[in-house]
Amino acid sequence: MRGPEAREYRDIAAVVIGRNEGARLRACLASLGGVARVVYVDSGSTDGSPDMARAAGAEVVALDTAHPFTAARARNAGLAALETGAVPDFVQVIDGDCRLRAGWLDTARAFLRSAPEAAIACGRRREEDPDASVYNRLIDREWNTPTGRARACGGDALLRLGAVRDAGGYRAGLIAGEEPELCVRLRALGWQIWRLDAEMTWHDAGMTRFGQWWRRCRRTGHAYAEGAALHGAPPERHWRAETRRALIWGGGLPLAALAGAALHPAALLLLAAYPAQVVRLALREGPARRESWAYAAFTVLGKFPEALGVLGFHLARLRGRKPGLIEYK
Repeated sequence: MRGPEAREYRDIAAVVIGRNEGARLRACLASLGGVARVVYVDSGSTDGSPDMARAAGAEVVALDTAHPFTAARARNAGLAALETGAVPDFVQVIDGDCRLRAGWLDTARAFLRSAPEAAIACGRRREEDPDASVYNRLIDREWNTPTGRARACGGDALLRLGAVRDAGGYRAGLIAGEEPELCVRLRALGWQIWRLDAEMTWHDAGMTRFGQWWRRCRRTGHAYAEGAALHGAPPERHWRAETRRALIWGGGLPLAALAGAALHPAALLLLAAYPAQVVRLALREGPARRESWAYAAFTVLGKFPEALGVLGFHLARLRGRKPGLIEYK
């Protein structure tokens, strides 16, 4: 990182979160040259990440291991660190396995300056190596959401610090889905979320095994269920439809088929809905492309771990227990 005299973005700071990201963290920090301050929040790394971050010129916050780690808690700690000294107007939040794209800060800052009603600007996040596995390709596709005014952002975004402060920051106890939940509260206060047609970050999922993909989908289901529990009431109806789809496709339909088969074998024909849904999704995406069939198949298959995540959340809630992290790396 360059010295203070070379800071191009004196009104922008960055908050990086991570654990055991190794070389990816080094690349992430290097991509942030020019911002006024960089705060790295570490969640119990054992690979020397805090020392690496200090050597790169970042301020380091080590989370207390006595409390459960969450990305939301880490981001809040980073934002709190920025309240000392010169407080920036904007904060680029970024995960330690990502790298900022050249030109993004100029584009996002210019937009937020021109749109005082906007609290968050995010852009296109891409996988560094989408061809490494089908799972990486699926994640790269997942990042490609429509541009324009949006309901939510992801983990990488340029935030208007005052707006996020007014909303109370991230909900620290969430183990997933903390960004959309923050956006619900921001929108309730009258703020807007925007996704710009601009390249924002490279992401390194490093996902090569089916088990990683399965756990990530289970975490998604958990996020759906917890988000719906928090903000599922009208008018927001946050993630109610997603939760319902996970339960129907991942639990209700197979259970109905098996229960019905006890009365008549024809009930097993209900299971034909799965290949039919794969075909429907693939046709919608464009059947001539191989990626369409992979997307369709994994979308349908993913409803099973999502349903497990939904059920896991509600079971923990009934038992009065706090859920632990669901990690795929």
